[in-house]
Amino acid sequence: MRGGRHGRESGAFPGWKGLLVIAAVLLAGYQWAASRPLDRRPGVIAPGEPVQTALDASAPGAAGPLDAGHDYHLTPRARFSATVRVLARERYYIDALAPIAPVDLAVGWGPMSDSAVLAAFDISQSNRFYYWHADELPLPRGEIESHSANWHIVPASAAVDRALRRVRVGEVVRLEGELVDVDGPDGGSARTSLRRDDTGAGACEIILAESFSPVGG
Repeated sequence: MRGGRHGRESGAFPGWKGLLVIAAVLLAGYQWAASRPLDRRPGVIAPGEPVQTALDASAPGAAGPLDAGHDYHLTPRARFSATVRVLARERYYIDALAPIAPVDLAVGWGPMSDSAVLAAFDISQSNRFYYWHADELPLPRGEIESHSANWHIVPASAAVDRALRRVRVGEVVRLEGELVDVDGPDGGSARTSLRRDDTGAGACEIILAESFSPVGG
């Protein structure tokens, strides 16, 4: 009787190390797919201007600082809402605002939500600033500066925090909340911008986001 080899061949099925590698690859693929920038056709997709209104003096928190946890206090300055396109997203871990505002969004509206315009720009974020560069400006500089901004987002709830961490570059998002000043535990402070046409240090909005969600389309 001819002898034979019994059992499955070595390598026919992955061992536990192989399964871990496969799981890591699948997770990395999922994270890449979930976070990759969205492609958009040319055209303005967030046409409206952000809306800023005076606070209702009788509203909770309007008269004084709000406790934001981690010994941070927020002073509301104005109600704020906007529908904007996300131009860039940056996560922060160790700076003074990181415990309460872990994510910054660079955003655009009006002409700065148009893919045909944005194709001319290189956009990046670091050190809580938003940077843009274009070899040739597709818009007057003042129009670029008044239709884009860098926002420090303070999530007002766990649901907003989760939505913020999932947001993708290219998405159109709707945000509502308050512009706030921040006083930190070490005596440091940060003041929100109350204008859409300023630039440089102090020009970023600090937003206590009560709602934050993608807009379909």
